[in-house]
Amino acid sequence: MVPMHQWIKIKAPATVANMVCGFDILGFAVNNPFDEMEMRLVPKQAGTAPITIINVDDYQLPTDPEKNVAGAALLALIEEFKGNEKLAVTDLAFEVKINKLIKPGSGVGSSAASSAGAVVGANYLLGNIFSKDDLVRFAMNGEKLASGVKHADNIAPCIFGGVTLVRSIFPLEIVALPSPQLYVTIVHPQIEVRTADARSILRQKVLLKDAIKQWGNIAGLVAGLMKSDYDLIGRSLEDVIIEPVRSILIPGFDTLKLACKNAGALGGGISGSGPSIFMLSKTQSIAEAVEKEMHQLYESIQLPHHTYVTTINQNGVEIVA
Repeated sequence: MVPMHQWIKIKAPATVANMVCGFDILGFAVNNPFDEMEMRLVPKQAGTAPITIINVDDYQLPTDPEKNVAGAALLALIEEFKGNEKLAVTDLAFEVKINKLIKPGSGVGSSAASSAGAVVGANYLLGNIFSKDDLVRFAMNGEKLASGVKHADNIAPCIFGGVTLVRSIFPLEIVALPSPQLYVTIVHPQIEVRTADARSILRQKVLLKDAIKQWGNIAGLVAGLMKSDYDLIGRSLEDVIIEPVRSILIPGFDTLKLACKNAGALGGGISGSGPSIFMLSKTQSIAEAVEKEMHQLYESIQLPHHTYVTTINQNGVEIVA
């Protein structure tokens, strides 16, 4: 256990969920952007909350633990061991400083980074008593607060690193997938798409022929990653169920996707619920060419945006000091 009052620093990566065809089951972490957090343990005073959240950014997110995704995740961790003789969690309190460099509502796992960073940091402070699967379970409570649904396609890669497959939520089963070297280009149009809103417009029934095509793409994408088959990865980055509905929320989506593929990208699509869009490429030069296409399109329609050229983060949340 880390000594009382000693601050630790945490780096929590952004994530891309769904990977086009893998709605709620596939995701990967990236090296940029990321959130910065600090945490420490202090003695819990009678009548005080077990969690204190301090925002050091300008987003003015709630500091009430029950209304903050990091707080919701930590409360689940505390509840797991309440009264357990192995750990007197009820006698301790967490203080958390959060500097969000991943903009909330950006579609690259902002809520997941806070949730995952909080539980990984808490686990480190407590002597790493929980497994990564445990931490995913706790952090999903933050996602439920943010979107109304416990999903792990952002949480899992944020904690495990790399590319992950969520085979099952109940019971939880996370499969870490190998992947070849891939460069990731992300554009974040400066609009907000709330995850809950993006879920509310989805169709509740799917045609069998669409389901079959989607299953083939998911299997093909997993096989392509495991075999380092770039062509198979590219052919499998197709979504016939979710993307046709959600893409209407993102200006210029279809035009941008075509331009990026013409520039050499393997493929890509909506990151999470959007509005960010990601593209995968074999080389950095192609990824940078894709970035130029993104700039050109959004400058042409005068929509402010941010871009990132990065790679897959293989480590997940890290304790950096």
